[in-house]
Amino acid sequence: MQVMPPEPEIEHLVTAGTFTLDGGSWEVENNVWIIANDREAVVIDPAHDAEAIATAVGDRRLLAIICTHAHNDHVNGAPALAALTGAPILLHPDDLPLWKQAHPGDSPDEDLRDGQRLVVGGIYLHVRHTPGHSPGSVSLYVPALDAVFTGDTLFKGGPGATGRSFSDFPTIIRSIRERLLDLPPETVVYTGHGETTTIGAEAPDLPDWIARGH
Repeated sequence: MQVMPPEPEIEHLVTAGTFTLDGGSWEVENNVWIIANDREAVVIDPAHDAEAIATAVGDRRLLAIICTHAHNDHVNGAPALAALTGAPILLHPDDLPLWKQAHPGDSPDEDLRDGQRLVVGGIYLHVRHTPGHSPGSVSLYVPALDAVFTGDTLFKGGPGATGRSFSDFPTIIRSIRERLLDLPPETVVYTGHGETTTIGAEAPDLPDWIARGH
């Protein structure tokens, strides 16, 4: 009898390094998410420490290195992780200008597209283009895990920052309203920094975010 591999689970690393944009630098901690079973994996946002991420993946086949957006703190480990594992780097093309700031000599391997479905361990990751924090920001909705990976689009307590180059507050609010708050309220939001939350916990605060210009 054929033994089916277990359904993928969510694994988590926190890595630390420097975020640089518009002439400023900040020390930050980033969430690195791995969706994997005992055979294969994908990495979401390869931040800062490619060797630590590769160690966490272990001997499983890394199918893709998925970048929710191209701010340097989310992609600075991507080329090194690709070199260690042979996995392709996926990024929405609207974020190529930001990618080139971080990696002028490298390019992503494949484009992420709105509506695209990626597969790991037999479950689907649905790509949703959620611009605003950056033009090519995406979120990854995984119905089988009641999860959405939002990068820096939605955090516990509000939307991601929009006060720097390539960002726009009305756009991020529209993305959250139309592309995230339509998900089931029990959906867990796995963020690029800080704590997780749920769609149901964040949805009631949308009017306050708009009023504050958060």
